[in-house]
Amino acid sequence: MSEQRPIDRLISVMADLRDPERGCPWDVKQDFSSIAPYTIEEAYEVADAIERADLEDLREELGDLLLQVVFHARMAEEAGAFAFDDVADAIVDKMVRRHPHIFGDGTAADPAAVKVRWDEIKAEEKARRREKRLRQGLPADPGLLADVPRSFPGLLQALKMQEKAAKVGFDWPDISGALDKLKEEIAEVEAEIAADDRERLTGEIGDALFAMVNVARKSGIDPDAALRRTNEKFRSRFEAVEQGLSKDGRSMKDASLDDMEGLWQAAKSHERSPGSD
Repeated sequence: MSEQRPIDRLISVMADLRDPERGCPWDVKQDFSSIAPYTIEEAYEVADAIERADLEDLREELGDLLLQVVFHARMAEEAGAFAFDDVADAIVDKMVRRHPHIFGDGTAADPAAVKVRWDEIKAEEKARRREKRLRQGLPADPGLLADVPRSFPGLLQALKMQEKAAKVGFDWPDISGALDKLKEEIAEVEAEIAADDRERLTGEIGDALFAMVNVARKSGIDPDAALRRTNEKFRSRFEAVEQGLSKDGRSMKDASLDDMEGLWQAAKSHERSPGSD
């Protein structure tokens, strides 16, 4: 008898964990909603391992993410909806369908051509889904933004909605319009700070963040990647301040703001990464 494949072992382990009588009480108690936050968290941990170029950690984090897929598939199987093999079959079918230049008689000279054909095939799939909805007596189109998940992180959700709106012409002609809008929103943030209206200020800060995402998009910059880069820069400089104070036998609670600012500036002067400020 051939040795069981690792993926089959994983599926079997998950079935045991979810067994109503012999399974783990915690795993048995979970549902799609309770597991979803862990799925998102694991995806971010994969991205973090990639950013750190830690391939050993990446292997582990990919395993954790795969576990999430198997977990959701197991719950769906218990509900009589679908199983892991159905998930795998569906994505294989999609990849084959969207790569006719590899699996069919299509051609693609470069990555740009691949992207054009990919979008065309997605549009064809959307048209078929529209026809299916009509046959089921449902509205033909749930809306252009309907497939942007509300569970996406705020920056990503804003970016995806803006990209979709831009495809139908709802966009600034160039970056100057987006910059003007950002300046307008910042002025409104300042006005609400002066007015001390927390509810309105919350809305204006959201508007300013949305406008900043638009500026990033028009510049060809991934806003989430840009923010993560700045977060890492802050982390590095803050840790340098902590370490500098520690060498003097002090904690941050013992230091003045001027002391901390001096160490912060010293950390900046030692940075060699392009774009540091």
